[in-house]
Amino acid sequence: MKKLIYLDNAATTKTAPEVVEAMLPYFSDHFGNPSSVYSLAAESKKAVTEAREIIARALGAEAEEIYFTAGGSEADNWALKSAAECYQNKGKHIITTKIEHHAVLHTCEWLEKRGFEVTYLNVDENGVVKLEELKKAIRPDTILISVMFANNEIGTLEPIKEIGEIAREKGILFHTDAVQAFGQLPINVDEYHIDMLSSSGHKLNGPKGIGFLYIRKGLKLRSFIHGGAQERKRRAGTENVPGIVGFGKAVERAVSTMEERTKEERKLRDYLIDRVLKEIPYTRLNGHRTNRLPNNANFSFQFIEGESLLIMLDMEGICGSSGSACTSGSLDPSHVLLAIGLPHEIAHGSLRLTLNEEITREDLDFVVEQLKKIIERLRSMSPLYEDFMRKA
Repeated sequence: MKKLIYLDNAATTKTAPEVVEAMLPYFSDHFGNPSSVYSLAAESKKAVTEAREIIARALGAEAEEIYFTAGGSEADNWALKSAAECYQNKGKHIITTKIEHHAVLHTCEWLEKRGFEVTYLNVDENGVVKLEELKKAIRPDTILISVMFANNEIGTLEPIKEIGEIAREKGILFHTDAVQAFGQLPINVDEYHIDMLSSSGHKLNGPKGIGFLYIRKGLKLRSFIHGGAQERKRRAGTENVPGIVGFGKAVERAVSTMEERTKEERKLRDYLIDRVLKEIPYTRLNGHRTNRLPNNANFSFQFIEGESLLIMLDMEGICGSSGSACTSGSLDPSHVLLAIGLPHEIAHGSLRLTLNEEITREDLDFVVEQLKKIIERLRSMSPLYEDFMRKA
């Protein structure tokens, strides 16, 4: 049986053993509802409080500014829809980018159907927001700027601190989708002037089905899910105690290992990028060469289809993706790759490989060798490649 080499950590990560261990008692021994008044419930309530405090410390926030959700998509929806509703008397203009996750883009489309105007900023060839274009887009009726911290497909880091400063200076709310960045990069919400921040547990070796929205104290955001008084009356529904405990443990783990872990990931990421670009012709790296997530490498290979590449890699025990897991099954090329200027035919031949702490240099050597064989085989069957070589 082939060894599994898992390189799709941007889609989801393996839940760490210590996270699972921390969660287990809250399925059985400490199963009480945190909203109940007896001592059994108090154990659950205490665990939720401790997890909230761990997460808040990781952001330089206060515990009461952390609101648990079912994941990053819910947090994005909550931030945009509630901000739009609560501040619409001031204006109905929102600014975001063309490379956001669909949880933001589709929410913006929903808001447009309800009378809001949305400006979708261009990015440069590396996927970086142009600050001058952002400044020009701001209007007297702009109420919200939403820009992701790091792109989930190409890994590029955005100038979040500068965007936060611009928003703060203009009195505009600033939200960032930090689903890919939280746990990979140090983030301080005060330093970056962030008013709202979204995160998801399963991107940093925590469980699926749990996330949070950071809401700066003083913001007038209403409830997103109506019902009970949970999450300080802002998000109804019985708390997912095991998930919250697991998320807290995952954050604690990520923060304590971040410096050494990401240093090693950057080293291996750059090794992978260098080998692929050097040894496979007609290949380009997507995203900024260095200003990117520590574990992200995204390539486009000319004259091939990404889906065929993924299937053949899977046959060799290698898991990768052609873009966001949320758009798998779509025949359309990545909206992110189109936004950075790639033509359709090149965007279709993309491959995202995202590392974890278990990946070794030997694993990457095997991946590169398999890539070389597979791409050569796919190109040998491509009329476009044959035509190109004839003309070369």
